Amino acid sequence: MRVLLLHNRYRAEGGEERAVGELHELLGRRGHEVTLLERSSRGLPRSAAARALLAGGADPEEVAAAVRRTGAEVVHAHNLHPLLGWRALAAARAAGAATVLQLHNFRLFCAIAVAYRDGHRCFECRGANTAPGLVHRCRGGTGEAAVYALGLARQQRRLVAHADRFAVLGRAHGARLHELGLPPGRSDTLPNFIPDAAFAPRSRADRGAYALVAGRLVEEKGFDTAIRAAAGAGVPLVVAGEGPDEPRLRALAAGGGPGEPRLGALAAGGGPGEPRLGALAAGGGPGEPRLGALAAGDVRFTGWLAAPELAALRAGAGAILVPSRCEEACPYAALDGLAAGVPVLAGDRGGLPELAGGGLPADDVAAWTDALGALWADPAARRSRGEAALARGRERFGEAAHHERLLALYARAIEERGRSTGP
Repeated sequence: MRVLLLHNRYRAEGGEERAVGELHELLGRRGHEVTLLERSSRGLPRSAAARALLAGGADPEEVAAAVRRTGAEVVHAHNLHPLLGWRALAAARAAGAATVLQLHNFRLFCAIAVAYRDGHRCFECRGANTAPGLVHRCRGGTGEAAVYALGLARQQRRLVAHADRFAVLGRAHGARLHELGLPPGRSDTLPNFIPDAAFAPRSRADRGAYALVAGRLVEEKGFDTAIRAAAGAGVPLVVAGEGPDEPRLRALAAGGGPGEPRLGALAAGGGPGEPRLGALAAGGGPGEPRLGALAAGDVRFTGWLAAPELAALRAGAGAILVPSRCEEACPYAALDGLAAGVPVLAGDRGGLPELAGGGLPADDVAAWTDALGALWADPAARRSRGEAALARGRERFGEAAHHERLLALYARAIEERGRSTGP
């Protein structure tokens, strides 16, 4: 097939950029003619971003020209805000391509995409009513909140009109989007996938030296639950990532208040005079990061790690924790754990139970403590569950299954496009 991928890169890159890059590589490996057209919000003045969002995107002719030049049968769009917008989809269809809009989060309705604010999930914005995002100033200042409320409301109807099919990342994700106003009968489930080369040959979780929690350090990821559970279960914990919640999490790990666990000096690993875990990871054997002495209940913060360092950490873990409070659709933190052959303890919200085969109550620290403690006390169970994770990952989230779903989605989009234009 001939496919054109569209994506507006975020100011802070994350899982969606990875998803687009891996899709680009997969289509090429499978013999398709694939072209990637990207724009970026990094360094874009906020005034320019606001104008593009309110206008429905900028320079749609570039997209139409790319469709004509490549002969694209399908335009597969990801994030479109602010520089591509609904006009990119309209231009693609006018140039003769079928259009697929993949929804990686709740951005169609929610100004901050994660549907989480003030310590709880929030789905007040639904349909074309995005006024709650302005009332709550979800984008921070009143001005930016107003731009997003108006821009999303103006674009939503046109995005829906110019997308032949929608791709959602899981059953729970799709159900929530349809509840919020996504039209029924036009979406297909297309979770993220793991390339074949990324799967471990076997599980080594029985030899894992610590539990691992990785991602952006923000409140909705629930990393505080992981820290409390690891302390209660007496399990060493490595926290990989950076973000605005890091000071609070470090204080919690060090004993941040009455009744909070005090985990000793290693909790502040990576501070002044202490080597960062990223540097230590290269000192172990193949796939085995050398962390130094990690005692029961110790917490080590690594900061941001490059993909190879993070992969080395997963290889040395005995459990992966994904305790998100928001409704994550298909996070790589869980997928990468499956591919590494490490048992994944995940929350019960959003798409996490679909990935891990079950979930723990998001804010029930006692449940997390008991589950982690029982798993840690039984290396044989860790190995068995790790092998089951590998099998589940290969079957449901491997590239062969993804490619099959992808071609079926493209075929349906082309069929829908044919119905809308006639013979």
